Amino acid sequence: MRPIRLDMTGFTVFRDETTVDFTDADYFALVGPTGSGKSTVLDAIIFALYGQVPRWGGARGIANALAPSAAEAKVRLVFESAGDRFVATRVVRRDGRGNVKTAGAGLQLMPQGFDVTKLDTGMDLDDLGEVLAGTPAEMDDAVQGAVGLPYEQFTSCVVLPQGQFADFLHAKPATRQQILVNLLGLHVYEEVQTRAAGRATTAEAKLAVVDQQLAGLTDASDEAVEAAEGVLTRMRELTAAVEASVPGLRAAREQESAAAATRDALDTELRALASVRTPPGSAEIAGATAAARASATEAAKEVRTAEEREEKIRGELAAAGDAGSLKLLLDRHAELDRLVGQEEWFAGEVQVAEVEYRDAVVAADLAHSAHLGATQLLEQARLDYTEAQRLDKAAALRAHLTAGGPCPVCEQTVTVVPAMPAGSAVHEAEATGKAARAAAEVAESGWKQRDAVARKLEGNLERKRAQHEHHVSRVKEVRGVVAGSPGVPALERQLAELEQLRRKLDRAGTAVRTSREAQRAAQAAAHAAEERERTAWRTFDELRDRVARFGPPPAERDDLSAAWVTLVEWAAGEHRLRATARDEAQAAVTAAHEATVHAFATVGALFTAAGVGAPAHADESGLIRAAAVAVERADAVWKRLADRREQAQQLSEQRMTLQQAGRVAKALSGHLRANNFERWLLEEALDLLVDGASRILRELTGGQYDLIHDKGEFYVIDHHDAGLRRGVRTLSGGETFQASLSLALALSEQLAGMSTTAASLESIVLDEGFGTLDAATLDVVAATLENLAARGDRMVGVVTHVNSLAERVPVRFEVHKDARTAHVTRVGL
Repeated sequence: MRPIRLDMTGFTVFRDETTVDFTDADYFALVGPTGSGKSTVLDAIIFALYGQVPRWGGARGIANALAPSAAEAKVRLVFESAGDRFVATRVVRRDGRGNVKTAGAGLQLMPQGFDVTKLDTGMDLDDLGEVLAGTPAEMDDAVQGAVGLPYEQFTSCVVLPQGQFADFLHAKPATRQQILVNLLGLHVYEEVQTRAAGRATTAEAKLAVVDQQLAGLTDASDEAVEAAEGVLTRMRELTAAVEASVPGLRAAREQESAAAATRDALDTELRALASVRTPPGSAEIAGATAAARASATEAAKEVRTAEEREEKIRGELAAAGDAGSLKLLLDRHAELDRLVGQEEWFAGEVQVAEVEYRDAVVAADLAHSAHLGATQLLEQARLDYTEAQRLDKAAALRAHLTAGGPCPVCEQTVTVVPAMPAGSAVHEAEATGKAARAAAEVAESGWKQRDAVARKLEGNLERKRAQHEHHVSRVKEVRGVVAGSPGVPALERQLAELEQLRRKLDRAGTAVRTSREAQRAAQAAAHAAEERERTAWRTFDELRDRVARFGPPPAERDDLSAAWVTLVEWAAGEHRLRATARDEAQAAVTAAHEATVHAFATVGALFTAAGVGAPAHADESGLIRAAAVAVERADAVWKRLADRREQAQQLSEQRMTLQQAGRVAKALSGHLRANNFERWLLEEALDLLVDGASRILRELTGGQYDLIHDKGEFYVIDHHDAGLRRGVRTLSGGETFQASLSLALALSEQLAGMSTTAASLESIVLDEGFGTLDAATLDVVAATLENLAARGDRMVGVVTHVNSLAERVPVRFEVHKDARTAHVTRVGL
């Protein structure tokens, strides 16, 4: 497992959103003051994967994930494992009661080439790739499948917690043995023992079933199989004999079929020749056709005669004139008589209208003169009223006063309007003016009424004059039309002659239609007779075609009756010749059938001899099929017995296998119950672990030390001191760190080799107190870590607050903390 990017929000000391980018950080250090949050970064990595942290005391310490006063914490880890890239996310929330629980967890497989910087856009979990786990319950199996290690092995191989680095090196043998049991999961062998006991019980149960099945296969003996094989051989011999006899049977059947075909062909020819009979009425058809043709010819002549007579009358009618023109002239004569009788009336209407108009004009002129006189009197009254006002201004002013209103002269309020004095000139002038105005209005109204009557009568006069002029013009026009007419009597005589010719034409047309109907009927009769004759000839031709293969004589196409006589006589002669040949063919069929029956009896005897019933009414293929069916049945019986014998043999072999498996499982169960098996496994694991650690220690110390164990204790062989064996507690601080680091690396590699998931350990992070080391030891440790990182096979990370060590690491993540939150800054490459 190799971390790529870590995002934290509200997680312990990291209250604000914080990102740690491990991209290209093959060798890094988490540096900062004590308590700044360096180890919390490793806690976040472990928590994102497993939901717990070693120093929290297990999963129950989940409340430690929340920053103080924070309601939610979110951790997201992007990591690579075995070439794939994953993202693990966990969200923790505090509910209203103060309980802290995991609110969400997920693991996604990211697509190839995914840009990690896209996580800065706030993408949802579902946007990151294929979902491998979507709930906290699904995370354990999914993470172990991706990382390859459970929680305990991960915290012992990948992330080594602070203070526990050298525990394994200095532990007592019993304690170290328990650590190995826990790390290697040796309790699995208890499960193996339980499963072995179960398998032994299962084998015994299956063995009982196999014995029961073998008891049901006692009939599948070698003798029964040999007997069935003998029956199969006889059936195969029967098949071969039947196939050898079938050609003779087929030849007999073919000979019988050929004879029957010859007889049937003769029967067909005899039936065809016997069917040649002269149809009733064939002799009368030709005479009826000739008579119908003669009638059609006569009807055609009558049609031509009627059409010629009709055409002659039509010419006479055309020469007699146009009846429409004659009737039009008669109408013009009648119109002229009517117009002449109306002439005096139109003239009288004009005279009356002229008199009425002149009277109306005179009355309008008189009314106009009266209107002018009244207008002059009104004007004089106005002048008199103006003069009176000038002479008597006081009286004139009274007319403009209103009680309560201001006086137009003094502007004082008028309380009472003075009465007009008797005999006032203004009063008299005013009365005279009113009378003159009324007279003028009456005169004006009378003048307008009489003027309107005059104008209306003038229009009536103009209309009467126009009607009279139109009447005169029409009389002149009609007289011009009838000027060349021969007169009414002559016109009436011409019309009577035209009507008589028209009636004659109608009668001629009726005669034409009648003759045409008769012609159509005659033609239809002729066509029907011809069709009957053609039908009779088709009947003759069809019957002659049916016997054409026998070579009938040629037919006389002009005489249907003679053609029938010739054909019937010929057919009778042919029928007599073929009747004799048919008797001979029937005798040949009888002889061939007897041969077929004998051949079939021979084949049937083969079936009887083989102990199989011969099929009745079967042809050659049916006989062969029956023999093949007998072979198939015998083969099925033999195969069934052979299969049952083979099944019995397999069950016997299975019985032996089950017996052996049961004994092995029982023995394994017994061995696994012994305590020395676990001790043997631990010794083997410790041997492998020490061998791997010794190899790594030689590389880290330049070949000075080898690591060994004896009776559970660890020792080093100092090659710089003549191969002296020393206890590990005699090592200096730097040497102890190198030995512990070798054990840690070997332990991680051996755990990976012993893991069923074959995990690929691509990183190791050491959270160790380097501040307790002296300068020389610290330099050795630094060189050791540099050599380990230079190998290039994994990411190496250290957590330290020692500057001299941190300065030698190419990539540093500086962690510092303020009053609110912790911050991480990347420094270096």
